[in-house]
Amino acid sequence: MTRSRQPSAAIGAVENGNSAVLVTVATGGELLDRRSVELTTGLPTHPHHHEGSWAMGRYLNSPWARPISLPEALALVERVRVAAAQGARESLELLAASVTVPITAISIRECPELPTTAEACIADNRAQTFADSVMYRQALASAAEERGWRVYWYDRERVFEEAMAALRVQDVNPVLTAMGKAVGAPWKAQHKLAAAAALAVLGRARPR
Repeated sequence: MTRSRQPSAAIGAVENGNSAVLVTVATGGELLDRRSVELTTGLPTHPHHHEGSWAMGRYLNSPWARPISLPEALALVERVRVAAAQGARESLELLAASVTVPITAISIRECPELPTTAEACIADNRAQTFADSVMYRQALASAAEERGWRVYWYDRERVFEEAMAALRVQDVNPVLTAMGKAVGAPWKAQHKLAAAAALAVLGRARPR
């Protein structure tokens, strides 16, 4: 006697600054939830790139820059990191409580390699442009791991092909368009990307 597989769901995440679009899809491609969440409130959204750069002397001629010391910038980075971690935990808890299918995984955009400390990220001209985005992605990943979910890191250049492979179709766009029609506006490129990421990770758990 063959046991039927328990239904499960996965989240596809697309972060944008301190916010993220989360699209939750069940095994088989059913759209369960679509939402945008704020991971922090009342804090600067890009402390590495903005305040950290000001502390290093970058952009000080810009009208939106202000003087700040490196210790102040590092303390701010830590405050935002802690707030993002809490916001991610709360956001995923609310999402999990809103759907009836157990969530088992989340798919998050893969992170570029960065220096290991906030100070080193701020000092590196390239790293400071990515460090805030990575911080928010890692907050979501850590919150998911605390819930026992698998974390999958997707490449946005390959994830649509992976979604096609998961669904065993030649073109995933009709599937994503149908999802958008079912849920209504807004259904933008970031929602399609998040949905594709969720479908791709569900395909990894599906028997071939």
